[in-house]
Amino acid sequence: MTAPAETPTRTPAAAGPPPPEGRGPLSTAVLDALRGGRAPHHDSAEIPRADPFGEDLQLALYVLYELHYRGFAGVEDTREWDPDLLRVRRTLEERFLRALRADTAGAPTTAREAFAPLLVEPVDLSGSLSHYLATEGELWQLREYAALRSLYHLKEADPHAWVIPRLVGRAKAAMVAIEYDEFGAGRPQRIHARLFADLMEDLGLDTAYGHYLERAPAPALATVNLMSLLGLHRALRGALVGHFACVEVTSSPGSRRLAKAMRRCGAGRAAEHFYAEHVEADAVHEQVVRHEVIGGLLADEPGLEADVAFGCAVTLLLEDRLAAHVRSAWERGGSALREP
Repeated sequence: MTAPAETPTRTPAAAGPPPPEGRGPLSTAVLDALRGGRAPHHDSAEIPRADPFGEDLQLALYVLYELHYRGFAGVEDTREWDPDLLRVRRTLEERFLRALRADTAGAPTTAREAFAPLLVEPVDLSGSLSHYLATEGELWQLREYAALRSLYHLKEADPHAWVIPRLVGRAKAAMVAIEYDEFGAGRPQRIHARLFADLMEDLGLDTAYGHYLERAPAPALATVNLMSLLGLHRALRGALVGHFACVEVTSSPGSRRLAKAMRRCGAGRAAEHFYAEHVEADAVHEQVVRHEVIGGLLADEPGLEADVAFGCAVTLLLEDRLAAHVRSAWERGGSALREP
């Protein structure tokens, strides 16, 4: 990789959270490299042996991806494009992506087949985390759920913005229209990340960006890492569109249940409002993303249809894994959050 013609001033990032502690040899090597300003030192055999959905690999990936967002306190901004870190990231991504493809090998390969089941409310909601929270959840469980989701919602819509320069015409126009709403339609107080911070305040949670990274288990990290993986690779633009569409299609009914949960538990007006806002907004977004973003993309690039279906399938896979982790912890009477 050749160096840029002009190198930016090497100043430590001030806006990012402190780096977390490692959870294994890979994440520890990455974090030591960031703290020490050097290349990561790790056994090359560690990555093929690592659990692609495990704590160590997922944290290492999350940390490397976060360099493209706000970075970490004390880590120089120029590490974002450090070739040694990028090489490690690429090998971690390949391990993660292979596992995702293997676990969705039997999934639909057309957009119609992938999204058809999502357009009808399922009769059996027993596995739905939002249904559980709406009907049985307690306030402490809503607080844990919000803490886990804060890793994404405090930067809501940012990963999806990477696809905009990779679209053209109808798909681009529609995607920008949706993102405009996500970013507050010109009003900073209406940015969805700001609304989620208001929700967290109502729940008595810390609203600092990245505050709950240490407490987030691998299934929560994986849902955020998926967006970054798909967003940062032009070759995966179809999968990012499929992921985004899946989120929008499933958001409105899930948000309706979560608004009910916040209301039932007395979480506060801002907490309820965040999800109430998504009920209406995402019902509209669902139509736009299916007919205009996906429709426009496949009209321009029909060869990406299997990628769009893949993006939907892996989103459901990782959301199901997270829901299973959370429900299992709560059913045992424990916390779904990690103890750092």
